[in-house]
Amino acid sequence: MAPSDFSKADIPNIVEKLTLEESIALIAGVGFWKTHEVPRLGIPAIKVSDGPNGVRGNHFFMGTPAKCLPSATALGATWDTNLIETVGAKLLAPEAKLRAAAVILAPTCNIQRSPLGGRSFESFSEDPHLSGMIAAAYVKGVQSGGIGTTIKHFTGNDKEDDRMAYDSIISPRALREIYLMPFMLAEKYAKPWSYMTAYNRLNGVHLSENPILKETLRGEWGSEAMIMSDWFGVYSVSESINAGLDLEMPGENKWREWEKTSRAVTARKVTARTIKERAAKVLEFVQKCAKGAPEVLDGDGEERTSESAEDAALMRKVAAESIVLLKNEENLLPLDASKLKKVAIVGGSAKAFVLSGGGSASLKPSYFVSPYDGIASALGNNVEVTYTEGARTFRTLPSLDNDLVTTSGEKGWIGTWFNNGDDKVTAVGKPVKTQVMDETNMMISNSAPKELTSKYWTLELEGELKPRAVDTQFEFGLTVAGRAKLYVDGALVVDNWTLQRRGQSFFGLGTSEETGVVLLKKGVKHTVKVVFVNVRGPAEGDADEALMDTGAGVRLGGAPVIDADEEIKAAETLASEADVAIVVVGLNADWETEGYDRTTLALPGRTDELVEKVCAANKKTIVVTQSGSAITMPWKESAPSIVHSWYLGNATGDSIADVLFGKVNPSGKLSLTFPKRLEDVPSYGHFHSEHGTIRYAEDLFVGYKHYQNVKTEPLWPFGYGLSYTSFSYSDLKISKPSKSAGEGISIKVSLGLKNTGSVVGSEIVQLYISHPTTSEVTHPPAILKAFKKEVEIKPGESRVVEFELDKYAVSYWEERINKWTIETGEYGVKVGPSSDNLLLVGRVVLEKVDVFEWNGL
Repeated sequence: MAPSDFSKADIPNIVEKLTLEESIALIAGVGFWKTHEVPRLGIPAIKVSDGPNGVRGNHFFMGTPAKCLPSATALGATWDTNLIETVGAKLLAPEAKLRAAAVILAPTCNIQRSPLGGRSFESFSEDPHLSGMIAAAYVKGVQSGGIGTTIKHFTGNDKEDDRMAYDSIISPRALREIYLMPFMLAEKYAKPWSYMTAYNRLNGVHLSENPILKETLRGEWGSEAMIMSDWFGVYSVSESINAGLDLEMPGENKWREWEKTSRAVTARKVTARTIKERAAKVLEFVQKCAKGAPEVLDGDGEERTSESAEDAALMRKVAAESIVLLKNEENLLPLDASKLKKVAIVGGSAKAFVLSGGGSASLKPSYFVSPYDGIASALGNNVEVTYTEGARTFRTLPSLDNDLVTTSGEKGWIGTWFNNGDDKVTAVGKPVKTQVMDETNMMISNSAPKELTSKYWTLELEGELKPRAVDTQFEFGLTVAGRAKLYVDGALVVDNWTLQRRGQSFFGLGTSEETGVVLLKKGVKHTVKVVFVNVRGPAEGDADEALMDTGAGVRLGGAPVIDADEEIKAAETLASEADVAIVVVGLNADWETEGYDRTTLALPGRTDELVEKVCAANKKTIVVTQSGSAITMPWKESAPSIVHSWYLGNATGDSIADVLFGKVNPSGKLSLTFPKRLEDVPSYGHFHSEHGTIRYAEDLFVGYKHYQNVKTEPLWPFGYGLSYTSFSYSDLKISKPSKSAGEGISIKVSLGLKNTGSVVGSEIVQLYISHPTTSEVTHPPAILKAFKKEVEIKPGESRVVEFELDKYAVSYWEERINKWTIETGEYGVKVGPSSDNLLLVGRVVLEKVDVFEWNGL
């Protein structure tokens, strides 16, 4: 029978037939990316794939080229649920099928307590309503294409440092109104097929064994989803099974193997019946996948890449729609290429490979357009373009993917694999495999060749650097999860083997980068060789030479040595000689990544100095910033035009150019607040883990709610974004409350919206609620409860924008009775283009007859 025939299986009947051994096997994964199969009963395996901003497939190392979407913060900045649903259905679901995956491990909808969070870029917003509605659209779109989603990380996983141990101490009310709300909205409107638990503890108990799984997710919300762990996020056998965690992932170094779990049954710490309950949820999940994507289950399992003009256009559209115009003095933008003779492009991100944040979001793009290439292409051949880096923005030296060739001229270098001998670190015998590798940042993980017979192995990498045009002092950087040495023309240049420095690379398993400088001669093909072993070396104070069995990695980077002062002077000169200067700066996947948090909101190195000096050299300077979360901009007043572009994926350069040259009228609005300084962030002073405890002391006042409450002006407010046109708001109408089936209450709101400018534009209308001032309970001054994106409004055109508010728009979590509650009194209804510019204000009064309490959805 075909694997997809499981779509017609009688699950209760199959569960009854399961042996205890089969039941235990089903509740843990196999390898890194699959569930367990049981051929005897026709139960197929299901493959999953990482997917925050694209579907990578099985391998970090030598992966299948894929479409990389904008970061989640960028998707949130579109405020366009229709567009996100389309992206899910037309881009993500087909990509999963191309990777032979039935499930995407996404979306991430944790709350951004602080922009310092390493994975802030991977979550949609600081606001739970925006985050939840975008997440629901994402889930709905993907699952309409027959592919499952895994919404994550449930819950309170809002930083990276110490993530497997820290205890998020969150008040019951903040937990419900802020941190659970995005998941609840996704469950209410889209019903994800699975949930992923977070690594951390919540109020004392790890999420993989927390009562919240049964009490809230299953009990109150009535979710039928399967619940899986994050990778290596299980810390017990019986506790996690009894708590309702259905599937442990991955299936390597797992807790739920036969001996441990059967002993737990014998000890009556868990029952066979409970194990079968968990197995039943896994089987229900497998059946949904069989029904949704039978072609995936019945296919050959091979990963493929496919590109089309339609896909490229949609990628470019969603990227452009997310870009936020922050400042535009004297209408400097949009640019008219026909009126320009010379343009200076400056900045460390202009030509850099800045695709997405790091970690699970990483993938190999099927194509990439840099900001420089996108802008230069839009300018055409009649405009002179000058360029200099100006100031470095990278944390580790850039990969050499495009600098190395094999002796036969292919892109990349030759990798040769050997088994190691008894000493664990010396290659013995003949090579077991030789292959061309077209990447120099290699998270090998579980992708070492199957031909290796020893768990200890050596990888030798050798290639030639493309000749330089002039003699160049060149700095190499070597980072490893294991140990390695770098040789150039046979001479040792970097030793990251003998004595190492433990670092944060490779999900915290790797070293700090070690560097060395070599003179590269003009016109010479220098030979580069790296010898890597998957056993880490000793470090000062840490002699443990651990085997990197599932986490091996090696990264070679490099760049010419520069004189930082001369680079900035060159940038000033080029800017002064140009009609317009465009500065492209920001962060990258080294700064914002899974595994560790940022320590500052400042741009790297001398970037701020560069921007300030270029702005002084040319009064027509446009600053384009790239980051997945907030950054500070001390040069804000000096820059006449500022565009924030997030991480935009494959179409980065083209989408930026579309906005700069007016092909797209920007309509994105900030999905998080940009503070003036780190000290203004609501979680400042209590964001870190204190001996394993994180106190969410800002409570309800996350993001814009804090800034409004303490009357602190941010750099850029939540929901803010400019356009090349203008809009007027008028005629606010608010209905009296009425009863609504299922929702308990309905309040209808309408207003007039008019394009008062001269070009077609789209506007995001935001509605905020304020609670009665007579309340004895503390409430934020204004809370986002509805939004709508009106697209392509013509000059002079007027539209009526309508909202219907439900019970959650006017409720709060009453801690004394553990229920959602509505109070009597006068509620404010505020509507406008951003959280700090609410142009229309009205009110609605709720009488005693409108008040009620409830649990569940």
